[in-house]
Amino acid sequence: MSAATTEQNTAVLLEVALDLANSLNNENRFDRLLTSIRKAIRCDAVALMGLHQQVLTPLAIQGLSTDTMGRRFSLSEHPRLALLCQSPGPYRFPADSELADPYDGLLLARSGDLPVHSCMGLPLYSDQQLIGLLTIDSLEPYAFDGISDKTLELMAALSAATLKSAFEMTKLALSAQHAQQLVQELTQEALLRDGGELIGQSAAMQALRSDIQLVAGSDYTVLVQGETGVGKELVARTLHQLSPRKTAPLVHLNCASLPESLAEAELFGHARGAFTGAEKDRPGKFLLADGGSIFLDEVGELPLSIQAKLLRVLQSGEIQPVGKDAVQKVNVRVIAATNRNLQLEVEQGRFRADLYHRLTVYPLTVPPLRQRQNDVLLLAGYFLEQTSRKLGIRQLKLAADAAQALLSYNWPGNVRELEHVLSRAALKAAGQKGRAAIVSVDAAQLELTPAAPVALSSQPSVLPEQLTDLKTATDSFQRQLILQTLQQTGGNWAEAARRLQQDRANLTRLARRLGIAVQKQIIG
Repeated sequence: MSAATTEQNTAVLLEVALDLANSLNNENRFDRLLTSIRKAIRCDAVALMGLHQQVLTPLAIQGLSTDTMGRRFSLSEHPRLALLCQSPGPYRFPADSELADPYDGLLLARSGDLPVHSCMGLPLYSDQQLIGLLTIDSLEPYAFDGISDKTLELMAALSAATLKSAFEMTKLALSAQHAQQLVQELTQEALLRDGGELIGQSAAMQALRSDIQLVAGSDYTVLVQGETGVGKELVARTLHQLSPRKTAPLVHLNCASLPESLAEAELFGHARGAFTGAEKDRPGKFLLADGGSIFLDEVGELPLSIQAKLLRVLQSGEIQPVGKDAVQKVNVRVIAATNRNLQLEVEQGRFRADLYHRLTVYPLTVPPLRQRQNDVLLLAGYFLEQTSRKLGIRQLKLAADAAQALLSYNWPGNVRELEHVLSRAALKAAGQKGRAAIVSVDAAQLELTPAAPVALSSQPSVLPEQLTDLKTATDSFQRQLILQTLQQTGGNWAEAARRLQQDRANLTRLARRLGIAVQKQIIG
């Protein structure tokens, strides 16, 4: 590279340094950084990643498939990235390097295996501590050989400063001695310890993260609401991890699995001989969680008799083990979750109003996947990266028709359904194509059937032209409202019941009485 070209690249980077200072948010700042790098260096793909606990998290990408943002690159699984992170400065790989490329099959400029190509990485240091990595790839072999060390050093310094500034501006730094590490949203602490991470860039997920950040530092009781499979337990874990209680236990209890006869003992403990089979004193879940948090999943399933005792704990912080006269004080933060409409449960006498108000000090609603825009592709990348390790596949990727199928599907089972769909599809694809090379998952292997057209039918109306009594008028209104809601939900009774704030079984019985039926039609 000539001296003139070097000076030109240096000028481009200095100009963008001033531009970055005016960027309003991290997403904008990172994107401008990558754009400036592509102006200075001709390349097909560039990625900025943050490092924490030996895992690289993509923060911004250009030239790579969207699902790359959802992937998490463990250094132990990716020797090329590990080598870059061990380097004291910019590192150029030989064009014919035999180390597996983590972006194999993910470049937008090429489908299939990467040929001999150029690849280099810039480790990003702040105060002599590695905080991230910048990777640059070109499909043209030896494309980076002529780039001066001065240009690369300036680029690394600019990228590291941008990354550090972003962490500080969004308060994504820990204490002073760990100031360069990402906090829970951008790190893998929750993933490594609890098996999950909140992934998504949609407005709905950003709003949820903001609410979580706001309430996590308090001791407020939180009720996490949402449909089955949206990730309510993951929200509870994130709340605990971001709270001052994060070093104390987070005790999980599924209230739906508790027999009424044993629920009290499970929650509050019991004394020896309190009932048949109680051979020794046993602490309950609240005592185990003392000083930490307790997650009451499916809290709407608790029997009314237990609800009264739970209310006492929320009011006074006192528990009374079964078979003991003495009460014990506990200091526990309660996080509850439900997929029921508890307000409706209160109205119908199945849930205590006073307990409902105690639980909803700060309610959080987890959005369904169908309301999260392109988050489905980020989640797909995350699950594919996990599945590739489990199945021993070098690289799993989505074919274009598969990505479109994922975006078009309604996801009644939400994130849990997406994970299972991709796991099955990956296994089928590996069986057909082998596990050594890049395995592409196509739409046929996903086996996603678009929602069938719904025909709504009812018995012929026998109502007179003018309604003359209240019952007839009420039945007519209910019938029309149910028909309209079923039409809007594509015949999905569960979703219709949620929108109408009715129990599903009660809604179907009412519909039958009103002469409403739903028929699925298969159109060839």
